[in-house]
Amino acid sequence: MKTLRIPMAMLLMLFAAACVTINVYFPAEAAEKAADRIIKDVYGEQPAPAPATEPQSWLLPKSAPARYRYGLLDWLVSPAHAGADLSVNTPAIRQLKADMEQRHRQLAPHYASGAVGMTHDGEIAIRDQTLIPLKDRNTVKQLVSKENRDRGALYSEIARANEQPEWEGEIRQTFARRWVDNAPGGWWYSNQGGSWKQK
Repeated sequence: MKTLRIPMAMLLMLFAAACVTINVYFPAEAAEKAADRIIKDVYGEQPAPAPATEPQSWLLPKSAPARYRYGLLDWLVSPAHAGADLSVNTPAIRQLKADMEQRHRQLAPHYASGAVGMTHDGEIAIRDQTLIPLKDRNTVKQLVSKENRDRGALYSEIARANEQPEWEGEIRQTFARRWVDNAPGGWWYSNQGGSWKQK
């Protein structure tokens, strides 16, 4: 009986083809960059230029940082990464951002006074209504309500625009951190326990 020999290279190729996976992961770094761009536009700040990235190569020595290396296995069995960047340039997102930019001009004095603060879930709240003149309280309540409605719509729309509705919670968490990180000193924010702190 004649033995059938399959060359080792053919076996490796079959193994590699069988092991290709698609990993759809939440791109946290891209989400932070997208959040920063949107938030700085809303706050009226000029975003800093993006740093230049170095090319990646599997030919780099092992002493190179891991993010610059591709191992042989990665070369043979390359995971396909979906969503390495976030799409934030849809008509709906642009409209939400424009509305938030306009509203921010009205809310900024109330952030600065401490009357309004940022919550741990990516929204805003009236922190101390005694800091708002009585004649303006209803207007500020309406501004806060509209802002929270638009923020929720923004997080949902970014997830929808990237065809990953399950990312909405992570997008919200990312924005919640970045709203605070990008805010000027003196503004107030709450932690998950509901305690208010001044930045």
